[in-house]
Amino acid sequence: MGENMVTEGATAARAVNAMTANWTREAVHQGGTVLTAAGVWPALALLADAADGPARRELEEALGIGAETALAHGRYLLTALGELPGVDTALGLWTREELPLRPEWLSRLPLETHGTLTGDVDADLERMNAWAARHTDGLIEKMPPVVDPDTLLVLATALVVRTTWRQPFDPSVTAPRHGPWAGRTLAGLHRTGPLSDEIGVAHTPDGPLTVLRVEGDSGLDVHLLLDAEGAPGGQVLRAGVAALGGAYPTTAGEALPTGVPGPGLTVETVASWAGTPVLRVAAVPFTVDGDHDLLDHAPLFGLRSARNASRGHFPGISDAPLAISAARQSATATFGALGFRAAAVTALAAAPGGVPPTPPHRAKLVHARFDRPFGFLAVHRASGLVLMAGWVSEPEEYRERLLPGMHISH
Repeated sequence: MGENMVTEGATAARAVNAMTANWTREAVHQGGTVLTAAGVWPALALLADAADGPARRELEEALGIGAETALAHGRYLLTALGELPGVDTALGLWTREELPLRPEWLSRLPLETHGTLTGDVDADLERMNAWAARHTDGLIEKMPPVVDPDTLLVLATALVVRTTWRQPFDPSVTAPRHGPWAGRTLAGLHRTGPLSDEIGVAHTPDGPLTVLRVEGDSGLDVHLLLDAEGAPGGQVLRAGVAALGGAYPTTAGEALPTGVPGPGLTVETVASWAGTPVLRVAAVPFTVDGDHDLLDHAPLFGLRSARNASRGHFPGISDAPLAISAARQSATATFGALGFRAAAVTALAAAPGGVPPTPPHRAKLVHARFDRPFGFLAVHRASGLVLMAGWVSEPEEYRERLLPGMHISH
């Protein structure tokens, strides 16, 4: 499936990443959050196929593809995502019995569920909440609040992303000396290994951006992004997506110069037994949640005209006039010592003693510290598709007794 995503899925991957970059620029500021355009784009594609008039043109612009091929691309993306190791997807549709659906549209949807809306909001939500929990491993327990007594149709996607680090972190305690987290004792993560191109500095128009790629064992990686202190989260994430696509020159691994070549980085030459370059990473574990009203950014998603309830916009779905009444996403992501887990539901409507001898070699040592607000991207390695994007603004306080031998970083 990985090679297939590189070829047939290239168009969808580029379009999803563009939507991710634009959405993060508009919606991510300084507060912690997580979002996934990969959960929104397929649903919009399925709607675009059935739309007409201004709504169709706006959805085409938001998707970056023509409406005539949108449903095929939406189907492909949902199927392709579901075939990736560590990723699960689902598509659900709920409609009122009195809404006549066009069989040709319904038959082309890769549905996991087609349920009925009764008009009893509590009962309808109970069934949809169970669907959301079942298809996100319980990470999302409730459907985003899009249902009211007048709702005729709900189209929803569920997305789960999981990976285990190839090189796990060790739990630690960190006490930042500078930045907004200074003076606090925080839960930390650290690891030491060979220096490679997993660490680099992208040279963006806004200045250097430090990027650390944390490799997972299922073809999924998480990229940690650190810009200048105080840089808006949306700016950092947008630059990270662009860097992922090769938009900026990047200095990586052993090419990093001595000194401070990028935010959070220190490069020096030290005594070494093996003589091989080393990367030391200090970071923090995190869990972030995001609840997003897509209609707050309706033009970005091609939903401005589709909100107009004075007429119908989706004749390809039903002869009955339909307009978008609600569009929301609930998401969560956790980064720990052993791996990463994230999920989203989108609905429309991880000491020697004594004095040692002097090591015989000199080697490069790169310290990478993520101990102030930073961004992250969960990425399918082969295709470059961004599955999740988020911003970490509030770290976890360290609450347990320091164990013998546990690392403390400053």
